[in-house]
Amino acid sequence: MKVAILAVWFTLLFALLAVAGPTGFRSAEGPAAQPLAAHPVAAGPAEPAAGPVPGDSRPQSISIPAIRVTSALVPLGLNADGTVEVPPIEKPMQAGWYSRGPGAGAAGPFVVLGHVDSYTEAGVFLRLRDLRRGDRILVERQDRSQVSYVVDRVDLVRKDEFPTEAVYGDVPRPEIRLITCGGDFDESQRNYEENLIVFGHLTQR
Repeated sequence: MKVAILAVWFTLLFALLAVAGPTGFRSAEGPAAQPLAAHPVAAGPAEPAAGPVPGDSRPQSISIPAIRVTSALVPLGLNADGTVEVPPIEKPMQAGWYSRGPGAGAAGPFVVLGHVDSYTEAGVFLRLRDLRRGDRILVERQDRSQVSYVVDRVDLVRKDEFPTEAVYGDVPRPEIRLITCGGDFDESQRNYEENLIVFGHLTQR
């Protein structure tokens, strides 16, 4: 996918997530909330990375034990305007994966997207900001095998400074990206000001 298309996408993408008005549900991102800080990277040794896992890499479901998240994964493609689809806001607990990129256990960035909240309730990635380095992310694949990633870092970035290349650029080993909205909620724009991005890599356990 071209970087230019991705840049346009991330200018617009999570505007769809910021649908709660002044009386709507906004989880912990209320008017008094402070911007989230990225978690430190140097919190213990990193686990060794694993190489690509043979088999059907199409993902079926994801679980993140540290924050008690479990969701099926629906494939997400492109909208007619070239932006990437997101899971339906009417189903905020549904996560999805970018099916035009690498699958689970394949070399490259496996990208999963989810809502932080919706009009009235929490989203599947509400607690994504609580992840720490070393936390495990488990993905069940189409062939019933399971692959395991560990968190490397959690970044909070302004939407107009989204690191497209770092998220979607080619990498030689299997890695994972989890993406949602974060930071303060801008009442005038009805939108969150930042994106929360979890970076991780595949391990042998």
